[in-house]
Amino acid sequence: MRPRSAFLNNRPWEEALAEYLQVLGEAGALKPGPPEKIPTAVALGRVTAKPVYALVSSPHYPAAAMDGIAVRAEDTFGVSERSPRLLQLGAEAVVVDTGDPLPEGFNAVIMLEEIEFKDHNQVEISAPAVPWQNVRSIGEDLAAGEMLLPANWRLRPFDLGGILAGGVTEIWVHPRPRVAFIPTGTELVAPKPHPAPGQILEYNSVVIGNLVREWGGEAITLPITPDDYNLLRERLFEAISQADIVIINAGSSAGQEDYAAGLIAEAGRVYTHGVAIRPGKPVILGAVRDKPVLGIPGYPVSAVLAAELFLKPILHLKQGLKPPARPGVKAFLARKLHSPLGREEFVRVRLGRVGGRLVAVPSGRGAGSMMSLVRADGIVRVPRLSEGFLAGQEVGVELLRPLEEVEETLVVSGSHDMVLDVLSDAWRRIHPGRSLSTAAVGSLGGLLALQRGEAHAAGIHLLDEETGEYNVSYIQKYLPGRQLVLVNLVYRQNGLMVAPGNPKGINGLADLAREDVTYVNRQPGSGTRVLLDFHLKRLGIEAQKIRGYGREEFTHLAVAAAVAGGTADAGLGLYAVARAFGLEFIPIATERYDLCFPREVWETPAVQELVRVMRSPEFQKQVEALGGYDLSRCGEVVWST
Repeated sequence: MRPRSAFLNNRPWEEALAEYLQVLGEAGALKPGPPEKIPTAVALGRVTAKPVYALVSSPHYPAAAMDGIAVRAEDTFGVSERSPRLLQLGAEAVVVDTGDPLPEGFNAVIMLEEIEFKDHNQVEISAPAVPWQNVRSIGEDLAAGEMLLPANWRLRPFDLGGILAGGVTEIWVHPRPRVAFIPTGTELVAPKPHPAPGQILEYNSVVIGNLVREWGGEAITLPITPDDYNLLRERLFEAISQADIVIINAGSSAGQEDYAAGLIAEAGRVYTHGVAIRPGKPVILGAVRDKPVLGIPGYPVSAVLAAELFLKPILHLKQGLKPPARPGVKAFLARKLHSPLGREEFVRVRLGRVGGRLVAVPSGRGAGSMMSLVRADGIVRVPRLSEGFLAGQEVGVELLRPLEEVEETLVVSGSHDMVLDVLSDAWRRIHPGRSLSTAAVGSLGGLLALQRGEAHAAGIHLLDEETGEYNVSYIQKYLPGRQLVLVNLVYRQNGLMVAPGNPKGINGLADLAREDVTYVNRQPGSGTRVLLDFHLKRLGIEAQKIRGYGREEFTHLAVAAAVAGGTADAGLGLYAVARAFGLEFIPIATERYDLCFPREVWETPAVQELVRVMRSPEFQKQVEALGGYDLSRCGEVVWST
């Protein structure tokens, strides 16, 4: 085993790139060369003919999000710097690396930097852990059955990554400067529908490879290389013999099995290790035999950003081209965007033209969330010497989608339902270019988005505890004086989702108070959370008596994934979602799910097109096939001001 290497530096990325390009230019590594053509699997530039659904959740098991130790959070309560605690390795703590399955019976991970190994058997902690900290939950990125992309969608590199995260791949080769990609990690496997716990689907090679093709290069993907220094060294020289540029994916940080920096330094020279960006700090810029060798992080978003900043200019210069800039627009931030000083941050955002203004809504910032790139409309850069931007501030946005497509997008915030995905696809089939952009922020979050002018419509199903009616009282409370139209989408069955065979014998909400039952909840402000609290109040059950009441997910799909994965015994959700995951379903209530439109939006031709699609037999037949939906009032105005 080779020793780990710390970051050599933490330089501004522009400075690191300028020096790197100068060195490569002096060595002749940037001279254009004749391209060759070889086959690999690519669908870049193709247009989807039908919607693509995920076959597997990502991640599909509870995984450590950091290198460190897995613990039971309750064993750490009361710990502080003044009162540290020793934990026995094996019994009270288990050493885990990023991506490892969370050992059974453990519910949190403490980072390596926050612990001290006393000997081979004991580790000292000086701060308490909270349940599920530093743990990637099942379906955190995407959930099985989720629509990844609709029909009539031209595929981008990020889209291919999102598709492969759900188990689908095709790659094609174009004759360009050759880039060899070495995916590393013992846990990596080729994409497939049913990976085992602990296996991680390797799709970075497809994402980066297709960026290479988009930028005019030829991608060569070497076999997955386990965390073995000597084997990785062999693969590096194999790649050097085949390609003009080499990418080592993962192993670029300073963890126990991060070999890339030491290997490149041994075989050639490292010019930069670590740049001041977020995500993607552990970047390596080196050369072996006068050929560029880059080490980029394993997290997919970090890998993409590193390739954009450092690989893209090399490829274009090697073809005699000036590296192009992405098209950009100005937009107003929907909410405050905080960023720590010291690193330039690249934040994914969704865009929508609301009330005449282009609005940018920041989305997930996790480096492992491939779907955040698939769904993003653009990137906002936060300078490294800035602490962020204020809500309402005008910012520059680098576009990931054509602006004309953004202009054709209807932004729906609020409670999510799979029917919205089906509706978006049906609308796009009839009116190419149209689409729905949905933000799962809960029903109350949807109304607040309308209040702030961040959305065209809100998806809501809020039960009034006093009247037993849905939605109207909340609209009147949060949007007083606004001219609004409330349109029914569906009535839907909501109930408890439990494991197949119902092994815990759960019969209703009263069973959630049992000590042997673990629940997974929805976030405050969601209609499902309001429904649960309403029934708990009627039953006289105190929330704190429910194990897992404080564990919150933002979609029905994520709740179902938790139950299907065995980390929870029950969760409140939709019949259609339970059916998609093969779960048992215990009906609790039939609820009304509506779309709330400001009248000026309701009267637009686009929304009237959408309503005609909602009322169409073709769309309703698709929804009925999901199960658990009543469309008798679909498309009907149920209330207006």
